[in-house]
Amino acid sequence: MEIRYSVCPHDCPDTCAWQVELEGGKVVRVKGDPTHPVTQGVICAKARHYPERLYGKDRVLYPRRRSGPKGSGRFERVGWEEALAEIAARWRALVAESGAQCILPFSYAGTEGIISNAGMDRRFFNRLGATQLRRTICSVAGSEGYKLVYGEMRGVDPLASVKARVMIFWGINALETNLHQALLADRARKQGARIIAVDVHRNKTADWADDFYHILPGSDGALALGLAHVILRDGLADLSWAGRNTCGLDEFKTQAGQYSPQRVAGLTGLRPGQVVKLAHDYAENRPSFIRLGNGLQHHDNGGMNTWAIALLPTLTGAWQDVGGGVLKSNSAYFPLDRQALERPDLRSGQPRSVNMIQLGEVLTELEPPIRSLYIYNSNPAAVVPDQNRVRQGLAREDLFTVVHEQVWTDTARWADIVLPATTSLEHQDLYVSYWHTVIQWAEPVIPAQGESLPNIEVFRRLAGAMGFTDPCFQDSGEEMARQALSLPYWREQGITLERIRQERQVALKIPVLPFGEGGFATPSSRAELRSEKAVELGLPPLPVHRPLLEGPETVGSCPLTLISPPNHHFLNSTFTEIEALTEGAGEPRLEIHPRDAAARGILEGDPVKVFNDRGECSLKAKVLDSVLPGVVVASGVWPGRAYPGERGINALTPAREADLAGGAVFFSTLVEVEKR
Repeated sequence: MEIRYSVCPHDCPDTCAWQVELEGGKVVRVKGDPTHPVTQGVICAKARHYPERLYGKDRVLYPRRRSGPKGSGRFERVGWEEALAEIAARWRALVAESGAQCILPFSYAGTEGIISNAGMDRRFFNRLGATQLRRTICSVAGSEGYKLVYGEMRGVDPLASVKARVMIFWGINALETNLHQALLADRARKQGARIIAVDVHRNKTADWADDFYHILPGSDGALALGLAHVILRDGLADLSWAGRNTCGLDEFKTQAGQYSPQRVAGLTGLRPGQVVKLAHDYAENRPSFIRLGNGLQHHDNGGMNTWAIALLPTLTGAWQDVGGGVLKSNSAYFPLDRQALERPDLRSGQPRSVNMIQLGEVLTELEPPIRSLYIYNSNPAAVVPDQNRVRQGLAREDLFTVVHEQVWTDTARWADIVLPATTSLEHQDLYVSYWHTVIQWAEPVIPAQGESLPNIEVFRRLAGAMGFTDPCFQDSGEEMARQALSLPYWREQGITLERIRQERQVALKIPVLPFGEGGFATPSSRAELRSEKAVELGLPPLPVHRPLLEGPETVGSCPLTLISPPNHHFLNSTFTEIEALTEGAGEPRLEIHPRDAAARGILEGDPVKVFNDRGECSLKAKVLDSVLPGVVVASGVWPGRAYPGERGINALTPAREADLAGGAVFFSTLVEVEKR
């Protein structure tokens, strides 16, 4: 048996290091690398099934051209030269007729590798002059909210969090989406720490925690303001530290004074005593650590929610303690030279941009219209909201769609041309994490399967086919990685590509106390409880609770708030092609409270129709109190074939923008449910 090493490329904070076992040149097992300071030999069940993704029947191995109606999944095999020639010919004709802005690239984080995620592709579409895509579907609203307080995305080193005496998992099901943070929490608990979960769904992390606060959707910010009220009222704040290091403290005291435990109880579904207890448990136990998740930002008020929660450590002075503070993302510890990597200087003029979450509207209403779509690192037919309009757009006969993909996804079946993509085990790449602070390099473990090619090579060939002679299109992966690491920061860290390649993984040198005595990247150089930036972005200058446009405080014909969190067995729509995982997941289900089920005559296991004015979806009822009355939960983005009529949960979700940065509002969705 031969052992090689790689890195998990998927959109997950843990960015695990892999130990890959091969027999006869074939991958037979994927395990965690025991030498990695965070992975420590442990990976999730999804990744352990990677050989089935590599060699499964749904793997795309050769270029294909559509031979049947759009969406039929009927294709014929063609060669790379023929496929690229057809793409280039169609694009040249479209550019001559309608201009390059009729072409739209669509991608997200199907791979987090720096070379494969955002490099040669950006260069190509910048040089082409295509419509620009605003990539907003996951974390932008919360990130902007966090930056209103701190100015940049950095926080506690997760390895230091083991020193915490109280740990709050807020809006994150860590056991399923941030496994190694949960393992660190377990270590902290053995040393006396208390684990608290705050969520709208009683999920695995909630059951595992010592205390669980079950709140109504969209009320996270209200709860945070209620905690601030109690902390300030009961003398639990470190006003000396806050006075030196925050901006707008006096105004914020007045604002928080409006959020009494009684008022907050009415907004959150908690009891007033629970609000008081959580505030005291948090403020009286140091170090205190908040792990802030993505779930709460997928609301109309997602940016505001994050702002309100993120400022809590500035009131208690938690940043003075090793392991104290808050962590949403540590991406600012990995600054990359995006100008060199993506080459925006190749653009001529300023092309229009569109929001990826509004793809359905873009494909069906935008003028002048999008006439060609190039999709890679994403599966929009499954993951984008307002799914019916997305599929209506993909079905257009006048839309020329190219999909570069590893497996046969729902989106690939709508393509005119499908190109085979390599997995991370078949190409080299540079990896950073948005949670831990280790940078990694991976070489190919096996040769590319079939005729699959990595993103960098496909865009290099497309550039040649389009007649682009700019030297940057000849850069190798190593050259692009060096360009990404060309900032002075990396020299100061003593980190070069050569060192990373030699050592495979290099831990950054980061401050033990990220904000122990200031160092905030805000306009005031302080943590901003009052923010002029917020006003510029259309928010009030201080955090407030704003009701959802679709949620528990909304009166309308659809009385139930739908939440669609990740499924334990999948990562968004990734891994749904693996039979062992889909068998373990069972079938798509809707969790509904017994009171709501009884009112509709619904019993356990009944087929139900979930619907609103955007669409409908058929699921099986799961009657239990894991949700509050008025809330329903459908976990996971399943492939279309898993649903009757192939309409998934995103047929129900809106394409509205959140309060900050155009983020997605998947969880601000009102529905009705009836027995079929």
